[in-house]
Amino acid sequence: MQRRRLVRVPASTANLGPGFDAFAAALSLHLELEVVETGAFAVVTDLAVPCDRSNLLVRAFERLASPERFEFRVRSQIPLVGGLGSSAAAIVAGLVAADHLFELDADLLAAATELEGHPDNVAAALHGGVVVCADGEVTRLDPPVALETVLVVPGEAVPTAAARAALPERVTLADATFNVAHGALLALGLATGDLDLVSRGLADRLHQPHRAYLFPRSAELIERARDLGALGATLSGAGPTVLVWCHLDQTAGVIERLRREAEGWASVQRTPFEATGADVRSL
Repeated sequence: MQRRRLVRVPASTANLGPGFDAFAAALSLHLELEVVETGAFAVVTDLAVPCDRSNLLVRAFERLASPERFEFRVRSQIPLVGGLGSSAAAIVAGLVAADHLFELDADLLAAATELEGHPDNVAAALHGGVVVCADGEVTRLDPPVALETVLVVPGEAVPTAAARAALPERVTLADATFNVAHGALLALGLATGDLDLVSRGLADRLHQPHRAYLFPRSAELIERARDLGALGATLSGAGPTVLVWCHLDQTAGVIERLRREAEGWASVQRTPFEATGADVRSL
């Protein structure tokens, strides 16, 4: 009898403004992986990704078990570039599939962090909701019910390596203090449902200003988000995708204005936070 598993993993957005490499949230776009024990290795997908053992998802699976006898069927709504956690979703999907198939009870967060290089995206993909990563552990909370998000996804990508290279090696004490304060406001607002605190807490001085020259239209949109009726906006991961934060009652109007602003250079889509992390079931 063939062993089969279906794994579903959400996209993720990291940093959330002031929480550089520490805050992240799951989003309601998904990667689906079906793993079937056919007796031969294969990767079947329409995505523009490797179909051999170098595939990131397969490499993650292989971190826990041999992929030799399995076929990997992959579908995804997550853009492969743009700061929406496509690599984290692939890593988590491969690890979860192997862990479930072989009943390993592995430390998936540690394995995923090792493969990804940082914990924020993989933690959100594993656990869903909003996560704060510190000291090798994850604290998770559900986002407020009245909070919605909209993605503005530019047509032109910016390599993550270029976005990382734009960051300074040192920051001023004033900028560090600013981010500590605003990260605390954001966390408190998310935990209590106070959207005024969320709005105040979205500001950042550690990474977004230094990357602005790489995607000036995204940077301008972040600056103008409140003028468009949003609570604010943040760069999604290393960008250039922008996460626009909205009050539920205001989202439709914000989307209409964003589409006018983004015409010709970006797509706009309502993409709520996702409460459910990686899910696996037998077929």
